Amino acid sequence: MVYRGRFAPSPTGELHAGSLLAALASWLRARHAEGQWLVRVEDIDPPREVPGSKRSILAALESLELYADEPVLFQSRRVDAYAEALRRLQADGHAFPCWCSRAELEAAGIVHRDGRCISPPRDDRQPAWRLRVPDAEITFEDVLQGPQNQNVRDAVGDFVLKRADGLWSYQLACVVDDIFQDITEVVRSCDLLDSTPRQILLQCLLGLPTPAYLHLPLLVDAEGRKLSKSTGAPAVPAHDPQTALAQALRLLDQDVPDALDAGTMLQIAARRFDLSPLRGVTALSVRDVC
Repeated sequence: MVYRGRFAPSPTGELHAGSLLAALASWLRARHAEGQWLVRVEDIDPPREVPGSKRSILAALESLELYADEPVLFQSRRVDAYAEALRRLQADGHAFPCWCSRAELEAAGIVHRDGRCISPPRDDRQPAWRLRVPDAEITFEDVLQGPQNQNVRDAVGDFVLKRADGLWSYQLACVVDDIFQDITEVVRSCDLLDSTPRQILLQCLLGLPTPAYLHLPLLVDAEGRKLSKSTGAPAVPAHDPQTALAQALRLLDQDVPDALDAGTMLQIAARRFDLSPLRGVTALSVRDVC
C-alpha cells in the first residue's frame, strides 16, 4: 500500500510555528516512506475564516518547499459528499434532529447522551443533526502516544454532524475526506487526539476503513499556552524558510544542519526522519529552541 499523508489547515489565520510542525512532520513521514503528501483546506466555517488566509497558507508552504503531490482539496467544494454521508447515517438510524442550542445546553449543564432531542421541535429554526452515540469503548494505538481508549458517549455525548445554521461539523467532513483522499496515516497535533475516537466511531458506522494516527506533541509558548492563531502566534516568516524549517526540525528532535538551503535540508531530514525520541511526549515549548 502506498503511504498517503496530508496536512489540513483551516483558513483562520496565517501559517504559524504550531501548524508548520504538523505540516513538516506529515510531509517528512510521507517522503521517508516514499509515499504521497496532500494538502486539504478545511474551509467549511466561513464565520471563522480570515480573508486571504487560504492564499497566505498555501504561499507559505510553497516558500518552505513543502510541495503537495496532488491539487489542493477545498472542503467548501465537498458539501454534497458530507450530505450523502449524513443521509446514510440517517437511513441507518444513527442520526437524529436536535433543536437544542449550545447556549441552552450549557446553561442547563446538559450533555446529550440519550440519542434523542430533549427539546420540542421548533418552527423558527432548522434543527442540528447529531450522531446517536452508542455506549461503547473506542480503542486505538497511536503511533507516538501509545494505547488510547475512550467511551465517546460518556466523554462527549451525542455530537453534532451538521449545525443548525447549515454548516458541516469538522468531525464528519474530516472522516469523509480522509477516505476520499485515501489517507493511510493522519499526522496532526495532540490537541486533536480527543477527536480521534469520534472519527473512528463515524468510520465504523459508515463502513469505512480507519487510517493510522500519529499525534505530535502540542507546541506551547513560554507560559505553557497552546501556540495557535487564537492566541496570536506569529506567522512563519516566508522570507526566511531555512530558519523556520531548522527550528521546526529541532522541535521534532531531528539533527539537520541549518546552514543549508531549504530543499537540501528537507532531503536530508526525509532520509533520516525518526520520531521515536518524541514517543509519549505531549507538549513542546518554543523556548526550547529560542
